[in-house]
Parts: sequence; C-alpha cells; structure tokens
Amino acid sequence: MAKDPIFSPLSKRSAALPADLKLPAVSGTTDTMLEFALRQRLRPEGLPEHALGRMETLVLQLARVQNGMSIEFDLLAFDSPQLVVFAADHGIADEGMSSLAPTMTEQMVMQLLRGQAPVNALADLHGFELTVVDAGMAKPIAPPSDTKQHGSLLLRKIGYGTRNLMLGPAMSTAQAVSAVHAGMDVVRHLPGNVIALGDVGVANAVSAALLLSRLCGVPLVDAFSRDDTETGNLDDTQHVKRVEKLSAAASKHRNAIGPFEALAALGGFEIAMMTGAMLQAASERRVVLVDGFVAGAAALVARGLCPDVVDYLVFTHRAADAGHRLLLIHMQSQPLLDMGLRLGQGTGALLAWPMLLAAQSLLER
Repeated sequence: MAKDPIFSPLSKRSAALPADLKLPAVSGTTDTMLEFALRQRLRPEGLPEHALGRMETLVLQLARVQNGMSIEFDLLAFDSPQLVVFAADHGIADEGMSSLAPTMTEQMVMQLLRGQAPVNALADLHGFELTVVDAGMAKPIAPPSDTKQHGSLLLRKIGYGTRNLMLGPAMSTAQAVSAVHAGMDVVRHLPGNVIALGDVGVANAVSAALLLSRLCGVPLVDAFSRDDTETGNLDDTQHVKRVEKLSAAASKHRNAIGPFEALAALGGFEIAMMTGAMLQAASERRVVLVDGFVAGAAALVARGLCPDVVDYLVFTHRAADAGHRLLLIHMQSQPLLDMGLRLGQGTGALLAWPMLLAAQSLLER
C-alpha cells in the first residue's frame, strides 16, 4: 500500500492553542552534578562504569524527578502510589474498527470495580490505590451493587463517547479543553508522588494509531497493524479496507496538525484526560508510570504541549501492538519490560513496579 502523502512528520509544526487551555508549568530535571554523584554511589568496586546498564538509567531518572525538594536528595521515597484508569467510548467503533463489542468498555470497567481484572490483583499486591474515571463512556455507569466495590469511581464524563471521526472531529475544541483540564484536576486531588496511568475503551487503539501517524509521520498501515490487539482476527482484505477507511478519515482532518488539534480531531476523552494527568503530575514532580499504546499516545500529545514532561514519564513496557513499538522509538524510550502484553488498564505499569522498588533499594545499600 502506498504511503498517504498527508502522513509526513508534523510534530515540529506548531499551532496556536485555545485561549482557555490552561496548562501547568513543568520544569526539566537535568542535573549533571546529581547524576555524577549517584553514578559513583552505584558503581560496584572493581567493576566498570555503567555496570548496572539500564537500571542505572532508571535510578538516575527517578532521582532527578525527586531532586526538586527543599532538602538535598539522598534516597528515593515512594508515597501512596496511585493507579488511575480512564475509561471512554469512541464513535469510530461504529465503523467496525475493533473485534471487541462496544459494550466491552462497560464490562471491563465493572470488572475493575468488582476486583475481577488482573490489574486488581497487582494493585492489591503492590499497595496501589485504584481510581476508575468515567471520562466519556457511552452509557451512565454506577458502582456495582451486588458485590464490594474495589477502588473509587469518579464521574468526569465529558460526553457519551466521542463522535465518529469519519464524519467530523472526535471532540469539539471545548470538549478537548475540558477533558485535559479534568485529567489535571483528577491528579491534583490524589495523594502520593507516583501515579500509574491506564485506559479502557473499545477502539481506542485506533485513535492511538491515528495520533502516532499524525504526530510522528508513521504510515498508517504501520501504526494500525493487522497484528495489533483489536485487529488480530482480520484477514488481509478486511484489514486493508479498515486502513483505507482510516486514511480517508485522517485526510478529512488533514489540517489538524498541532498536538492539541490532532488530539481533538482524532483522539478520545480518555486520551485527553491522560494528557492532562501527565502534565499535572509532572508539574508536581510525581513519577508517572505510562502503560501501553493508548497511554503512550497521550504521552505523545503531552510532549507536544510541553516537551519537559518526558523527564517524568517512565515507559513501563512494550506492548504487543506494532504501533506501540514505533511510538516508543519516536519517544526515544527503552521500556522496562517487553512481555507481549495485550491488556491495558495499567497492567504493564504495575508489573514493572518492582523495578522501581529495586532502584530504590540500590541507593540504600
């Protein structure tokens, strides 16, 4: 399939942001003196420099994040870690873009609230508090009445699912602004200095692929691979037709070139809220654990709005989605794990958590 000419590297092209979009100030964490001192502490006697490899890189990143305190940095400290899962529905699902039924968003949210999802077990194991946010599900959602509720449910619905982006922008500018602000507000009211971000939403990988293609110039046929989580059961003909549909949709929104414009035209309510959550967490010098492809797409947007946010993002794993692998390349990030996960909801972020605890222990010896 020939490359669509509209998919050129656009991430460096700027566009004016809406006047009512109020973003927090995020400071970079570069500190060469701190890094030098910590490398000396981490270097085992008699062994070469960087003997700990990428583990050293993780320790230094975490230390830089926590070095903005009023006292001189000594040890890593993790307080009240939070898992926030943003849930929303996507109008593009009406085009048959996912092998999952549209009702699965609600079912997966109820599994989380009933404590039946794999990530619930990991949250209990590692002491993460769970918050599920209705960012824009297609139906009203209520806590389960037939069993004990696990975690908190926040109702921050911007709309009953995004619009079908084949027909028009997924979100209006006002909706996208509200969603980013809502994500900021969710983080602002949570305790702790570590936040893991996950997602639930049928066809949200479609929006992630479109954002990757638009913001990084990745051909859509590569960003939306047949082997990805929601499309793996398609034959060649079906997949080609879906890619052609998405190419037509992307062409309709060819003028949405800046990160915020692309978010509104091609994204989802949960992606917009995760974008705001990342920016707010970074402004408060929290460690941000980024889960899979969809959370990675939010990181792309957040980086476009504020490049320094990447200093605070820990990319926890490489998902099975081909698009996620390309996204990590464009983010110049080596994830902590590569386990072929096809499950979102923050599962990969919590599987990687022991590596952060190991980084903490390395500075305590």
